[in-house]
Amino acid sequence: MRHRPDPYRGYPRPQLERNEWVSLNGEWDFAIGRPGFRQALDDVRFDRRIVVPFSPEAPASGIGETGYLHVCWYRRTFARPALEPGERLLLHFGAVDYYATVWVNERFAGRHEGGYTPWTVDVTDHLTRSGEQTIIVRVEDDPADLSKPRGKQDWQLNPHGIWYHRTTGIWQTVWLEIVPPTWISELRWTSSLARWEIGLDLRVAGAWRDTLWVHVELRVGRQLLTKDSYLVLAHEVHRRIALSDPGIDDYRNELLWSPEAPTIIDGTIDLYDEHGALLDHVRTYTALRSVGVDEYRFLLNGRPYHMRLVLDQGYWPDGGLTAPDDAALRRDVELAKAMGFNGVRKHQKIEDPRYLYWADRLGLLVWEEMPSAYRFTTASVERLTREWIEALRRDVSHPCIVAWVPFNESWGVPNLPSNAAERHFVQALYHLTNAIDSSRPVVGNDGWESVATDIIGVHDYDPDPDRLQRRYHVDEVLPRLTRHERPGGRVVVLDRERHGNLPVVLSEFGGIALARDPGAWGYSCCDTPEQLAERYARLLAVVRNIDALAGFCYTQFADTYQEANGLLYADRTPKFPIDEIARATSGPTSPASVALQAAET
Repeated sequence: MRHRPDPYRGYPRPQLERNEWVSLNGEWDFAIGRPGFRQALDDVRFDRRIVVPFSPEAPASGIGETGYLHVCWYRRTFARPALEPGERLLLHFGAVDYYATVWVNERFAGRHEGGYTPWTVDVTDHLTRSGEQTIIVRVEDDPADLSKPRGKQDWQLNPHGIWYHRTTGIWQTVWLEIVPPTWISELRWTSSLARWEIGLDLRVAGAWRDTLWVHVELRVGRQLLTKDSYLVLAHEVHRRIALSDPGIDDYRNELLWSPEAPTIIDGTIDLYDEHGALLDHVRTYTALRSVGVDEYRFLLNGRPYHMRLVLDQGYWPDGGLTAPDDAALRRDVELAKAMGFNGVRKHQKIEDPRYLYWADRLGLLVWEEMPSAYRFTTASVERLTREWIEALRRDVSHPCIVAWVPFNESWGVPNLPSNAAERHFVQALYHLTNAIDSSRPVVGNDGWESVATDIIGVHDYDPDPDRLQRRYHVDEVLPRLTRHERPGGRVVVLDRERHGNLPVVLSEFGGIALARDPGAWGYSCCDTPEQLAERYARLLAVVRNIDALAGFCYTQFADTYQEANGLLYADRTPKFPIDEIARATSGPTSPASVALQAAET
């Protein structure tokens, strides 16, 4: 029982890993409830079986109900693990959309609001002495509520435009973890190239001891970087770990993380009491790298770096927002690199941590974007702010993440030019994000109507490469964009004086559709793979060589339901050969595409 991981999913919290965990993915009892009707637990008729962690809308769940699901019930049992004195049993949920309540053995155990971030319930005190233990989860998810963060989930019955099937209930891994009486509950890693050091922020939970120590070891491969111990004060450790500076640039560069050389620093952290007894042991990792902006350029490790991103919405044909397995997440990272991209813009989704793990390990930049609400209300301000803070706390240590995006295309703040309250909200989240993490650029409102940002993101689906080249001419791109151009019919920035020397990224463009199914669409269309290859190559030859741009993001990675403008079909089959995509994206043949083709051959 103590060592039953999920071979298809991988460890769900990859930067704070323990041995003592049990996956609860698999078949659960399931029932659909009635909206507004409060059922007693004994009255729920569990008449179906669902495969967790797939949402009931997804075919892979075994349910496949795409109508309006206001209330869903889940139930499963597990054998009580043998707990040592003082040990705690934690029940973790990767993500449940939207409002969840949990009972263990018919006793209320906890609740959580928010559809994209993890949460935990300590179930130790609700366990019976022996035998089977029962978990019941009730999920409420009003499909018409536009004041909650919902991303691309359609409020109409059937998907339309750029919106897709809803995601109700559990859609990421559910798991149990045994922790000692005193345990490491949270880690945060940072890095500084200027001081050549790694920052560690650590929290301890559980029974307090008068004296606690943490012992930290960090390695790159077999090379030991540091081996040191720190006193825990007031349940926390805040330390800056100085690394031995190799001096010569060649050696320094070997330690730096980038898409081309994703050097990972693996670590272990041990928690000891005052007598030297081991209380907790976790495995972790970090990296040494910096990101930032300098006038018109994006900087990686202090040097200008041109971002070649692809917009990735993270949907799968049978799983919806949930990947079929961990291999599929790794495969998506590999495919993005093989197509010549060095990064992705994860669009309207807080992605599974396992995707970020593979992006860290394999080397892929990630823009993380908050799923939007669509109505500006007091409730939407509170909900989005709370969940965005949870997302930042979950993902702040991933080296792959190089930009935070709290808003997209003024969704949820539709009247920015005329409504001061909406502008204040965007400005507030921009500054709040910087307050929590000042080490990354923040794209306040990607697409247009920037009011507070470190990068000006522009969405422009003009299909004519010549017009795009004229519009983003190197000598006059900012004056032209801020005064004369209206990509998408919107003004690019709302305060020209504050945005006069920021990097510009063409963060959505292209969207050329090649469809298998009738009714599919794109921002422009072609009829054959050969036409798509020719148009993509011509468009990218222009965009990647516009010196005024700090980067670009092509729409999109893979077809998503009715939106057929992917470079890949929804099943991840390329629409034209990978090596041709890579040549068009990055110029010379991408080493990643060569490696991928060799592996497949």
